[in-house]
Amino acid sequence: MKILFITSNRIGDAILSSGLLAQLADQYRTARFTVAAGPAAAPLFQDMPRLERIIVLEKRPLAGHWRKLWLNCLLHRWDIIVDLRGSAIAWLLWCRRRLVHRSQQSEAHKVVQLGVAYGLDTPPQPRIWCSADRTARAAHLCPVGAPLLALGPTANWVGKQWPIDRFATLAARLTSATGPLAGAQIVVFGGPGEQAMAAPLIKALPEGRVIDLVGKVDLLTAYACLRNATLYIGNDSGLMHLAATAGVPTIGLFGPSRENHYGPWGANTMAVRGTQSFEEIIGAPGYDHLSDQCHMTSLSVERVEAAVSDLLGKVAVTATNLRVRA
Repeated sequence: MKILFITSNRIGDAILSSGLLAQLADQYRTARFTVAAGPAAAPLFQDMPRLERIIVLEKRPLAGHWRKLWLNCLLHRWDIIVDLRGSAIAWLLWCRRRLVHRSQQSEAHKVVQLGVAYGLDTPPQPRIWCSADRTARAAHLCPVGAPLLALGPTANWVGKQWPIDRFATLAARLTSATGPLAGAQIVVFGGPGEQAMAAPLIKALPEGRVIDLVGKVDLLTAYACLRNATLYIGNDSGLMHLAATAGVPTIGLFGPSRENHYGPWGANTMAVRGTQSFEEIIGAPGYDHLSDQCHMTSLSVERVEAAVSDLLGKVAVTATNLRVRA
């Protein structure tokens, strides 16, 4: 059995769609998978079991990337094609069953929307596969058992980036002698090319307690490192979704994006924003999503600190209940 899964260019959207891929893998135990994704997202699927190949959809003029995908897939007989990009490609290939996603007008989270669109009883929980080698490397970079505060200060647009000085203040408070993560190491995450964005934060953090992983590990190794963290705090980005999928308690910081659609998904997650709603931010005079203006200034350190307290309290209660049931 052969399944073609076409997913997003964006890391975050690809992670949110991974639960649907996992559902197919669980349902069809002998199927072989081909995954088509954009250059940034494609590495997420490298360790998937029964993966035949990854096709990188690098955007080309005149829809050349779609022609490339068609040529790569033309000579295969597909049992299922899932196209989350809503293209015509599924109709131009031989296939027994086609599942083509169409955008929806909905207030629900994107994971919920996927579950509804494909008739699932429950939303498809995102899943990332990670090799033993990457897990071992992560244990060396971010030791298991030690308290680790993970931070994601970068984003794909400055408008979505919480001010660096607030990240530094928050980290200092949380890891102080009286903080909830007293003495914790601080791990800073970011992608290739984001070193300059993260550098002021790394410089501001306590010397000797910082693990700088910005641009230094691939996505799946970052995922393995995140599994060893005690808490993750970061802007709305692919890293935030990676942290949530890793199962680490995750706080996503929101401003000019919708947390009801793109908040971190999972039991131990929380989205927090400042005093301005999404509608107030994008409706303000002079708002321009192409500008270099920060739209996160109404989110205070105190508000995020309170969210940390709430989330860690919730996680502790859940852990206690699980121990009692056991």
